[in-house]
Amino acid sequence: MDIKYGTQDESIIDFIKQAIEERNAILHEINRKIHENPELGYEEFKAHDNVASLLENLDYKVTRHAYGIQTALMAEFGFGGRVIAFNAEYDALPDIGHACGHNLIATMSIGAFIALAETLKKYKIQGRVRLLGTPAEEGGGGKLKLIEAGAYSDVDACMMIHPGPEDGCAGYTGDAYMPTLANKKFTVRFTGKAAHASMSPWQGVNALDAVVLGYNGVSALRQQILPAQRIHGVISEGGKRPNIITAHTSLDYYVRSTSLKSADALMERVVACFEGAAIQTGCKVETELINTYADVRPNKPISTLYADAMNKIGSPVRCDVNSPPVPGSTDQGNVSYECPAFQGYVGIPADPGSYNHTAGFTAAAGAEIAHKLCLEPAKGMAVAGWQILSDESVATQVWKDFEEDSKVRDLDEDIRVSVKGGGCC
Repeated sequence: MDIKYGTQDESIIDFIKQAIEERNAILHEINRKIHENPELGYEEFKAHDNVASLLENLDYKVTRHAYGIQTALMAEFGFGGRVIAFNAEYDALPDIGHACGHNLIATMSIGAFIALAETLKKYKIQGRVRLLGTPAEEGGGGKLKLIEAGAYSDVDACMMIHPGPEDGCAGYTGDAYMPTLANKKFTVRFTGKAAHASMSPWQGVNALDAVVLGYNGVSALRQQILPAQRIHGVISEGGKRPNIITAHTSLDYYVRSTSLKSADALMERVVACFEGAAIQTGCKVETELINTYADVRPNKPISTLYADAMNKIGSPVRCDVNSPPVPGSTDQGNVSYECPAFQGYVGIPADPGSYNHTAGFTAAAGAEIAHKLCLEPAKGMAVAGWQILSDESVATQVWKDFEEDSKVRDLDEDIRVSVKGGGCC
């Protein structure tokens, strides 16, 4: 990328680093509070209040319960100019707590917000920095609601960093360019007719048979999908008693692909398997879409700015703008369709096999070393944000990339047939 770095001088970097390091104690405290009080999506009341109180105690204006969402918040500093947003996730997973490290995501975004706000105070340029507390990333689609409410309508760049195991980083501390898969979540329900399974089975219409046939049909379909695509589901309702022909069954499914368009096409094939099962058994079938997470389409200039900042800070990250997608999904993808955005990666020490969404990673995300390592991406995001606010030519390149990417979003992206493995490389 041909990006001018005229405003990324050493004095700015030093000021941002100092701004974060001086607030290490309060950042560590909010990290600890979120990690020790795991809350599920849309129930993050403690996290919401603790983050809001931290910022209010620093004299930032905070909107609690922002955009009509009880556990969302918004803080903003500055005037006029362009807008940089940092997303702070803080929801946890059932039973295993912060096994995706959202406590660290929140800490990094809070740190970046404070550092960039302090830089705006010092240098008195036009521009605004916004922190968004975004609930329910783990399936609940909190950012989808924020998008609908207009939270990103005036944003020039939105940033966040996701933690994961440092295995495979190969000399880097993380990754600056990480596309993800689009994910369509839906429920399938079959309706049959109950009957006594021994005395009069011919009177029944077996919804359990429909579930089994549909499940097996999708399993066979997996042989004919692209390497980057993913289909996975569970039977959420399979019947009550062996001696009753089952009248009602259901499944929950995720369908992932490299773009929204290809995910739509793959979902049609999956739904056809269930429709075929309904025909075979005589059941009725209905499909309910829960929500759709778009693929993260990282903005190349933002990713490059962040990578360059991290290199100057002394915490180099990988940045390959031809990188294939990681096989995960996030509602940050929907944000990347609304405004220039990226979601980077930071590696933290974790025991072998302790990947995201495991109890082992919950422990890793709460370790002091993880907090220390995550201060560096906070600095990198703040430096990149400063460049976009202070340099018109950089901001122009950011929007040019976003607009060019928007032109190809409706094209079939399935040529990206490989996926990136675990770790940040």
